[in-house]
Amino acid sequence: MALIAAQMYTLREVCKTPAQIATACTKVKKMGYDGIQLSGCGEIAPLELKKILDGEGLQMAATHVGLDEMRDDTARVIDEHKLWNCQYTAIGGFFPKEAWTIALWEKFIADFNAVSRKFAGSGITIGYHNHHHEFAPAEGRIPLDMLIGRLDPEIWFEIDTHWVARGGADPAAYIEKVAGRIPCVHFKDMTIAMPDRTPKMCEIGDGNQNWPRIVQSCRYAGVKWYIVERDAGDLDPFDSLARSVFNMREKMGL
Repeated sequence: MALIAAQMYTLREVCKTPAQIATACTKVKKMGYDGIQLSGCGEIAPLELKKILDGEGLQMAATHVGLDEMRDDTARVIDEHKLWNCQYTAIGGFFPKEAWTIALWEKFIADFNAVSRKFAGSGITIGYHNHHHEFAPAEGRIPLDMLIGRLDPEIWFEIDTHWVARGGADPAAYIEKVAGRIPCVHFKDMTIAMPDRTPKMCEIGDGNQNWPRIVQSCRYAGVKWYIVERDAGDLDPFDSLARSVFNMREKMGL
């Protein structure tokens, strides 16, 4: 079976204290998840978190860490990930406020490549998680394509299926574009809210994503961890995670 992890950002409102994090991990394990991705939780000592995960039999599939932390506190980030036996960390994205230019993205690419080199030989690799704004053209070029083409090969991509679709592109095609560089993927479905006719997130398998094609692309690209995330939606976040992993195991055969 595939390794499936719960993105803890989904549970951020009920993971503000160590006790809440422990309770959430217990529930996530009972749902059938193999691991978690640490993101959006309140403060917890790294060793305490390790004890919780070890006690539940959960793996730390990946984390989200800010670019500033990666750059300015590299040794601590490496040590914590080694403690958790976690190889993968990614930034949540690049969110520039300046005018959208090729030069702006090229500077980010150079800066992120430099940060990546600080992790060389550590056994920890850094990655980039996309949203939909990377599909807004910068002087006629698609920023995500620039990132894929210009970031060092050691940098991996955490393709988010919802945000790719919301950006007007094909999630499966982008997963295949980064084959060999996508150890972790974000599974996130999308439907249309009525009566306002706006895109919204929903549970995996309950929306309009082409999951057979996406799963095929993940297998081709060498995905190790299928990470479930739902930023917002109608169901209670625990119920959402439970429904998604059920659909992935029972309906998709993962």
